[in-house]
Amino acid sequence: METMDRWSRGQSPTGSERRKLSFNPVGEWVPAIPPKAQGEPSGAFEVGRTKRILQVCIAVVYCLLAAGIVFGFAALKPVLVEEGVYRETCTAEELEEEVYTCYEQELRLNLMFTVAAVSTNVCALPVGTVLDRYGPRVASFIGVVFLTIGALAMAFAEDLPFDAYVVGYLFLALGGPFVFISSFQLSNTFPPHSGLILALLTGAFDTSSAVFLIYRLIYQSTSGSFTPKKFFLVYLVVPALILLAQVFVMPGHSYKTVGELVKETEDPAPAVHRPNDDFEDESRRARPGHHHRSSSTSETTNLLNQSKDAQNQNQASETQAANSGIWGALHGRTALQQIATPWFLLITLFTVIQMLRINYFVATIRTQYTSLLHSPTRAIQINDFFDVALPLGGVIAVPFIGLVLDHTSTPFVLGLLVTIATAIGVLGLIPEMWAGYANVCLFVLYRPLYYTAISDYSAKVFGFATFGKVYGLIICLAGLFNFSQAGLDTLTHGTFGNDPVPVNAGLLLAALVVGVVLVGYVGRKSYTMGREKLEVEAEEARERVVPGGDREAVERVHGHEGYGSA
Repeated sequence: METMDRWSRGQSPTGSERRKLSFNPVGEWVPAIPPKAQGEPSGAFEVGRTKRILQVCIAVVYCLLAAGIVFGFAALKPVLVEEGVYRETCTAEELEEEVYTCYEQELRLNLMFTVAAVSTNVCALPVGTVLDRYGPRVASFIGVVFLTIGALAMAFAEDLPFDAYVVGYLFLALGGPFVFISSFQLSNTFPPHSGLILALLTGAFDTSSAVFLIYRLIYQSTSGSFTPKKFFLVYLVVPALILLAQVFVMPGHSYKTVGELVKETEDPAPAVHRPNDDFEDESRRARPGHHHRSSSTSETTNLLNQSKDAQNQNQASETQAANSGIWGALHGRTALQQIATPWFLLITLFTVIQMLRINYFVATIRTQYTSLLHSPTRAIQINDFFDVALPLGGVIAVPFIGLVLDHTSTPFVLGLLVTIATAIGVLGLIPEMWAGYANVCLFVLYRPLYYTAISDYSAKVFGFATFGKVYGLIICLAGLFNFSQAGLDTLTHGTFGNDPVPVNAGLLLAALVVGVVLVGYVGRKSYTMGREKLEVEAEEARERVVPGGDREAVERVHGHEGYGSA
């Protein structure tokens, strides 16, 4: 209760209190969800192990089919070009020269991806709000509707009186986050392996780009007879399967961590502290309803004590919190207070720049290497390798991401991100075939690590109660900034004569500067928090000298020794 009081007054908990709270690397979606219905699980340990395994497996499968399919644009683009999409925008001279894509066609196709990429990120904020208020099942239902609209628009784009390709790709992009982010809470199904589960979901998100790669291979093998219309009509099976899974298998409410359950039993009412709360607490104890609440609390506490999964979760939570080095930095503050700190500003700037680099590379890899290597044929080879490596990289990176996030500090993870991102930027400036392949290999491993690390950082620094708002705002701002990709296209094709080096060099420099500042700030804060933790532990050791005494009493006893001066 003392911990809850500290938070209600806007103060951070002490080191010992912080260690008593459970850590969830994905954050918590549930504080604003209405009380659970009868029979609805509140803790994962209340659900059978087999069903939880099934839920994780199903989530991985449908994330694989729907979460980030729009990022397979590099594989879908050749099919759209072959089908003559936006070819009517080309001039007569360009058509006579039989260029692969004309200037206006290239911009329109890239805009189609840009709008989708921006929407995917911007919608993270409303997704977080829906999850906080209504839970993962409702969020997934919304995703199913968007995926259905997107598939239908893409299938009948040629017959519709508006630019249905942009609209269809937009709705496919909107549906992905509602399905993907609502699966994050499944990391609580097996707490000791939460990092691995999160990595599996993120790997599925990355691998989902293979959907369009598989379609392109089928399209080519059938000499174009398996048209986009046929493909997207078949794809309607995916939202239908997601709908069935949500109704019959997946949990209606997010699974709660043991820390959240303990918090509910300790503080069932909203944690709003007023001067007369102590007197109101006494009067509530005298009411008949209080005995029922106490009985429910006792039953929950007994269940927690008897559950092996709950014990494992506590142990895993303490280990992860200790490893991170910065866990709990801003826990207990309001979202507005958190947004006003360098913790938020720096990670947002870093996310904005890195996301712009990632999406710009995905949309323009073929045109970039056509210019760098001065050979359309060699550029196609790089593009084809990328189409295969992008989904494969998500699979390969999964186990390593889980190990890194669960067993290393957050400053180390951020430093690793900056190092790999810098290496990718340098390789992207070298006009050699080997550099192109090396660039792609690093890129496909970096992308899932980057996305997972940002959500991991947000949960550890900003806390559970504000995760949906703060993390959603970070991704939303990054998504809005991605509209500048159209400007980068104009600079590359117009100002610099199709040379991608100046734009890539500028992005590399900006990312390196922001990344170094971020790592330096977080590293310094981690060191400071570590020292404070040691001081708190020393204070606790002294408190134990006077059993049953409060802190003020101990300070009076040891005042001559300078106790509490730190």
